[in-house]
Formats: sequence, structure tokens, C-alpha cells
Amino acid sequence: MTGLRLALETSGPVGSVAVADASGVRARRFLTERNRHAQVLPSAIDAVLAEVGAAWGDLTAVAVGVGPGSFTGVRVAAATANGIAHALDCPVWPVSSLAAAVLASEALPGSTAPWPVDHGGAAPGRRRVLFDARGDRLFTAVYDVGAGALIEVEAPRFARLSDVLTRPAADVFCGDAAVRHRDVLEGTGSRVLDPPAGVPTADGVLAVWARSPGEPVAAGAWSPSYLRETGAVRARDET
Repeated sequence: MTGLRLALETSGPVGSVAVADASGVRARRFLTERNRHAQVLPSAIDAVLAEVGAAWGDLTAVAVGVGPGSFTGVRVAAATANGIAHALDCPVWPVSSLAAAVLASEALPGSTAPWPVDHGGAAPGRRRVLFDARGDRLFTAVYDVGAGALIEVEAPRFARLSDVLTRPAADVFCGDAAVRHRDVLEGTGSRVLDPPAGVPTADGVLAVWARSPGEPVAAGAWSPSYLRETGAVRARDET
């Protein structure tokens, strides 16, 4: 089997793995056990490969959600993607987890997801994605979703809710932080989309790759997108 692509996304509470070929996504698994992505990710990859009758050596590329999101979750996907790419001498396509989330839309019939997911049919328009970073802090980006295209209007960044409200850039919001701050956002006349809209998954990573592929990179030649300093880095710099 040739032309098989693997996608990984573990930036959020629920991680996911998918394999796809030229015909589309062939198999997927969701990692629903919180804080155990590192332990269950290898077996999930084994499972999707077995489902399509493939082996690890059949993979020709890896696409990975690079964050932002859970610091540990982002590291898990990054380390796994780099390890596979190095072992198989195949390229890596880093994809923003915010971009992957913006393509989530309607239910996928027969999905085994903990919620229904379809990343191919996002309604056209401009959307701001908000990921929760605790309190009024969040990760955000703005995208134009069009027929077969995804255009980054505002690059992923770390922000506070007040900053987003003064620079709206879009009147449609999605993501877990948008749901958490629904009352405030809807009070400004904006629309908040419910999950699965705004949920990053491996399907979404593949959808971004298809719409806006960018350039592949070699294993280890890229960095996860944390968008903020870790507590360890802040403590180091303050000493």
C-alpha cells in the first residue's frame, strides 16, 4: 500500500489519530482517556493501520497538530511525529491545531467519535477560534473558510478575552473558550458555534493539509506552537 498519510492531534482533552490516502480518511481512533495520550497513542496508530491492512512502513508522510493547547499533549504528538518521520525517512507537515479546529462542522454518519465530527464541510465565512488557556487567557486565530480553501487572516497568538473583544475581526466564534465565554460574546452580537465546531482532531489536521498544505519539513526541523512560556521557563528567567 502506498501514499498512506498519518495524522496526529493531541493538543486537547480528546486526542485522535487518522490515516488517509488519495480517496480520503480511511480509519480513525479517538483517545478519550485524559492525560494518557502518550500511553495510548502507539496502540491507536497500530489500530488504524491494521484496520486498513497497512504496516508502519507503508506510511509516506505524517501530519501533526502542533498546538497550541495542552503543553504535554502537544509534546506527545510532536515527539511521536518526529520519531516516525525519522524512522521512516518521511516528511512531516506541521499544522496549527487552531486551523484544524476551525474546519469542524457537522456530524459524520457512522463516526465512532465521542462527538460527531466532519471536517470537510465547514460553512464558508470568517471564524475566530478560541482555545481555553485558563481564566480570561486564551489562544486564538482568525481564518476565512472557503470552498476548498483556508486562509489565515490573523496568525495564532496568546491573548486575553478583553483583547479579542476590542479586535473582533470576526463575528462567528468557535472553540472551548468561545463556549465558556458564550454570554460575553453573544452579548456583543457575535455567534458562538457549539461542538463539534472548534474541536481539533486528526481529521481536521488532514483537512487543513488538503486545503492549505504548506511545505513539508524534516523530522526535528520544526517546533511545537506553545504560544506562551512554560512555568519552568518563566521561573528560570526570573532567577
